[in-house]
Amino acid sequence: MSEQQYRYIVRIAGTDIPGDIKTVYGLSLIKGVGVNFALALCRLLGIDPNKRIGFLTDAEIEKIENAIANPTAVGIPSWMLNRRKDYETGKDLHLVGADLIYYVRRDIEREKRIRSWRGIRHALGLKVRGQRTATTGRIGMTVGVKRRK
Repeated sequence: MSEQQYRYIVRIAGTDIPGDIKTVYGLSLIKGVGVNFALALCRLLGIDPNKRIGFLTDAEIEKIENAIANPTAVGIPSWMLNRRKDYETGKDLHLVGADLIYYVRRDIEREKRIRSWRGIRHALGLKVRGQRTATTGRIGMTVGVKRRK
C-alpha cells in the first residue's frame, strides 16, 4: 500500500481512531460499539476485520458510518442493538457517542424522579445492582486498627 492511502487518524462517528489498529478493535473504540457489534458490521459490509483502519477507503468509511447510524438497514439483528424498546418511542435503537451518554443520564434522572429503588440508590450514591456494601465501595478515609507503640 502506498503512503498516500494510509491515514494516521480516521474519524468515524465523531471519534478519532488511530490508523494502526485493526478495523474491529478500532471500531470498538467508538462509545456504544463493542467488539462483537464491530465484527458483525465488518462481516455484513464485506470489510476485512484484520485490515488496519488507516488503509480503509473513503467509500468503506462512509459505509461504516451509515451502518452505525442505521444498523438494522444492513442486517444487524435487533438483539444486538444497545437500546431495545426505547422508553418513549418503543423502537429498537442503537446509540453511539454523545447520544448514548445523554440517554443514560436521562434514564437515571427519570428513575430518580419516580423514586424507584434504583433511582434512590443512584441519588444516595450507593451501589445500584445488588452488590454487597458492607465491606466494599466505602468512601472517605480508610478504616483500620490503630497499633500500639
